[in-house]
Amino acid sequence: MALPSSSSSSSLKTQQVKGYLFPFILVTSLFFFWGFVHNLDPVLIPHLREAFTLNFLQASLVDFSVFIAYFVMALPAGFIMRKYGYKSGILLGLLLFGIGSLLFIPAANTRAYVLFLGALFVIASGLTFLETAANPYAALLGPKESSTQRLNLAQSFNGLAVVLAPILGGKFILSGATLTEAQKASMTPQALDAYLAAQASTVKGPYLILGIIILAVALIFAFTKLPEIKEEEEGEGKQSSFANAFRHKHLIWAVVAQFFYVGAQVCVTSFFINIAMDAAHIDKQTASVYLGLGYGLAFMIGRFAGTFFMKFISPNKLLAIYAAINIVLSAIAIVSSGMITVYALIGVGFFMSIMFPTIFSLGIQGLGVDTKIGSSLIIMSIVGGALIPLAMGGIADITKNIQNGYIIPLICFIVIFYFGWKGYKVKTV
Repeated sequence: MALPSSSSSSSLKTQQVKGYLFPFILVTSLFFFWGFVHNLDPVLIPHLREAFTLNFLQASLVDFSVFIAYFVMALPAGFIMRKYGYKSGILLGLLLFGIGSLLFIPAANTRAYVLFLGALFVIASGLTFLETAANPYAALLGPKESSTQRLNLAQSFNGLAVVLAPILGGKFILSGATLTEAQKASMTPQALDAYLAAQASTVKGPYLILGIIILAVALIFAFTKLPEIKEEEEGEGKQSSFANAFRHKHLIWAVVAQFFYVGAQVCVTSFFINIAMDAAHIDKQTASVYLGLGYGLAFMIGRFAGTFFMKFISPNKLLAIYAAINIVLSAIAIVSSGMITVYALIGVGFFMSIMFPTIFSLGIQGLGVDTKIGSSLIIMSIVGGALIPLAMGGIADITKNIQNGYIIPLICFIVIFYFGWKGYKVKTV
């Protein structure tokens, strides 16, 4: 039997890469959508603080409702994908995402804070399925040696969402007027009730449009044939299990690093508008523009720049360098005042940009049949975004200064630095 020539083998590989192009584009769109809804939360938090008169700890329940869903739903998501494939996970994720967005309408109509939190939980449950599927799927849609760069490229469109969501959210959700406690106290009960009802209602239009778009995207995925990548090719005859997954020491460190990274990112973005208002004395809408065009643009540029830098610097070294820089910038945000604080946090956005996809891709390297379980475990670690902001909110309430809370992200970046320095090394016990 004649062996295939090198030219025919190369042609076959080229056709395979071309066959992956449209699925990769489609999956990359998911990174934008979940990035968009996540980055509406920093706008939603000060808005709901105003509408429901919340302290920082109560407002941080927005993040808790979102990120606790990752912990609850990551294992079911991994199970469904192992049994039915990546496409099933993506479709179910989009369906929950769309339904949760539409639930903002009854939540606003009833003006019940708990219903807002419930709608956010449903959205985040959908995002859990999407992230559990799309992160490893994007990494696997092409040559193994470029998986980290490919995942950073896909995550760059998540960075685009970081720019657009705060700007659009600030325009359509945040009202132009923010009343002081004294102004509220001087209003009649009827006028105050009308003001709070108007505040709650501004979320309905944006989330209705978002829900319709997401359900339309689900239809496109339903009628598109996606290639199913089988990780079993790297581990013939082996069974995937949690016991096997925990044998990979670098995966355990990736779970720890991702827990602290997501916690740091949520702390920085969720309280960005509040710290800009307190430290730099700017209004909510102006602060939302700084969050979008400042922090968001820095984050997006950082993603593309990081993808480029990885051609010359290994991903783990770049991760460690960026974490070290963010330790310094977090310290500046704590002790400085005025616009220096805002600029320091914008800088943090640039150097945080590569962290999630880099930790993820380094964590799933060499897992073979355990890739889907490993992916689920790393996605579960996103629960850091639920728990760590509670600590930051508590510190801010106790000290009466939101800047003091930024000691929490600083500690998180120390953990990430260690992962990039040593914890990333592939070790299987």
